[in-house]
Amino acid sequence: MPLERAQGPSSSVAISVPMELTRDRMLKEGARPAIIITGATSGIGKEIARLATLEDSFLLLIDERHRQLDELVAELTAQGARATGLAVDPARTDALQSIEHVLAEHDLYCDVLVNNGARALFGPAAGLATSEQISLIDLNVRGLAELTLRFVPEMVMRGRGGVINVGSIAGYMLGANMAVYAASKAFVNSFTVALATELAHTGVSVTCIAPGLGIRQFLQGSSSAPAWLLNVIPPPNAFDAALAAWLAFKTGQHVVIPKLTIRLVVIASRLLRESMLLRFLGALQPPAERA
Repeated sequence: MPLERAQGPSSSVAISVPMELTRDRMLKEGARPAIIITGATSGIGKEIARLATLEDSFLLLIDERHRQLDELVAELTAQGARATGLAVDPARTDALQSIEHVLAEHDLYCDVLVNNGARALFGPAAGLATSEQISLIDLNVRGLAELTLRFVPEMVMRGRGGVINVGSIAGYMLGANMAVYAASKAFVNSFTVALATELAHTGVSVTCIAPGLGIRQFLQGSSSAPAWLLNVIPPPNAFDAALAAWLAFKTGQHVVIPKLTIRLVVIASRLLRESMLLRFLGALQPPAERA
């Protein structure tokens, strides 16, 4: 398949679907289900794309890295999958329009949405470029929410489909020296669980996977991080995380935190007093190290 290029720069609660989403449009005869994956060329997104080849669905892979996207589409189609790529940054304001265009062109509808696209920044918020931090919010928060809110009403109308959002254990912590990143992942974690509760009994599955990849990156970049702490946070294994997320999604689980040690870190962060946790995280990157 050719690579597409983007053009231009609770269960008791009734679910209300926007009036403009008519049943004729949602159930268009001949339209095929698609699995849309953002951040498809790396990490969990790439491994979910490989797992999704076992499904009888078209794969729409989204990433701004053209060459890697071409290679992944070629890999998956060589295995018999039906797939195409869209080279666009999901943080762009016109990204949704580009995705809609590809869906219409291929006569597809979004059956499963995997929001893996994300950025991470580590360092004191006052010392990082404001534009970079706003760009992170655009991708990690606004882009994820926009795609989810666009496609979920259609899923509800069909009574099938779902969303996998890639959060982080950073979202359960007070993220000194990763304030914007941790806050963005706190949004993902909270938004996903709340949405899953709202959509209970609609036939739509919503799952959040909260791996420890971002936290380990943060610790590896800090000369103050003790070796024992790096041993506690295991090295990231994208395949294991993707498999855990996919199985959780298929079985209707709302949250999955892979690895026992990562789950223990989350529990410990919730038990520690706020002041103690902030001092601990702040100490991992002293001011002299950030100059």
